[in-house]
Amino acid sequence: MDITERFLNYTKFDTQSAEESQSVPSTPKQLLFAEYLKKELEREGLSDVELDDKGYIYATLKSNMKTPVPTIGFISHYDTSPDCSGADIHPRIVRGYDGSDILLSEGIVSSPKKFPELLSHVGEDLIVTDGHTLLGADDKAGIAEIVQAMCYLRDHKEIKHGDIRVGFNPDEEIGMGAHHFDVEKFGCEWAYTMDGGDLGDLEFENFNAASAKIVIKGVSVHPGYAKGKMVNANRLAVEFASMLPADETPETTEGYQGFYHLLGIKSNIEQATLSYIIRDHDRDRFEDRKDFIEDCVRRMNEKYGEGTVTADVNDQYYNMKEKIDPNMHVIDLVLKAMQECGVPPRVEPIRGGTDGAQLSFRGLPCPNIFAGGVNFHGPYEFVSIQVMEKAMQVVVKLCELTASYNE
Repeated sequence: MDITERFLNYTKFDTQSAEESQSVPSTPKQLLFAEYLKKELEREGLSDVELDDKGYIYATLKSNMKTPVPTIGFISHYDTSPDCSGADIHPRIVRGYDGSDILLSEGIVSSPKKFPELLSHVGEDLIVTDGHTLLGADDKAGIAEIVQAMCYLRDHKEIKHGDIRVGFNPDEEIGMGAHHFDVEKFGCEWAYTMDGGDLGDLEFENFNAASAKIVIKGVSVHPGYAKGKMVNANRLAVEFASMLPADETPETTEGYQGFYHLLGIKSNIEQATLSYIIRDHDRDRFEDRKDFIEDCVRRMNEKYGEGTVTADVNDQYYNMKEKIDPNMHVIDLVLKAMQECGVPPRVEPIRGGTDGAQLSFRGLPCPNIFAGGVNFHGPYEFVSIQVMEKAMQVVVKLCELTASYNE
């Protein structure tokens, strides 16, 4: 089976996760794919294949060396984003893309005028959607690349490697992917998530992240007799939102710039709830942002009375750079692997998070490598077959280079 067929088989499964669910995995349909993947790994001859009751899959490609070398791992998630349907995906291969518009379905066009990244893939074979669902390259492309690399190593015994562990998990798209990942059982000295974007992406810096839930208590009174009595939570919600810097939002920032992002408002006169996420690459500025939220609450309560406004601020994940910096050999190996595979590296900070960030803080240094998908979470998502093949080659080369690594 080649990497294209493997990936297309994966897209047949609807593995969308659900934000509001309390179960693990968050949707039962994810387990249907997990069972399929477990059987595939067994069929391909991997060892120690295990699927636990929470949908986490672990397996091993055994060492073909007599001397001990570091055990490394490769990780991808199999859920797809709640932002767009992942059911009844109808992928199509555009052979030798010529740089023109791609008609996905009647009236739905993927154009390089809107998505200039398409032009980086002229001459390549692109897998696209029919414009009604996402594709699922985030992150089934990563799974296909890892499994294909393990099969390649299995069939090419002349390539020396140590024990290679693979791990596949649910619920990354809702921020829960690493929560039940068994780092101790995985048993690796370091690992890589194959969950990055286009060719050459290498990420070992990400946002520090927190959520903030602001609750405003109002007092409802007939508007004709409201003077001195009514506290309109709707109006206070607008006032609170206006206290945050207008030029520090996702729409106005890039690179290393952090932001406050208003996810949603539920509001009436008696109560308003504002849901925010807080992001910054710099840990000190991140802490300042959380303090600023608390200060806005304090000022609102001074104006409208103690207890009118409350904030529940919770950290979500931290910048993995803090844990990667003392272990830069894991980055050096990727850079060398990319060089030997003819892949120009693009080292950039993630304006988001990754399972690897949480795993790094649990003792498993885990940077993020490109998987090839572009325009994630929507109907214009696509992946280049040639980029998937390059990602697979980088995995193989990493396994080979690690076998000769000396600390």
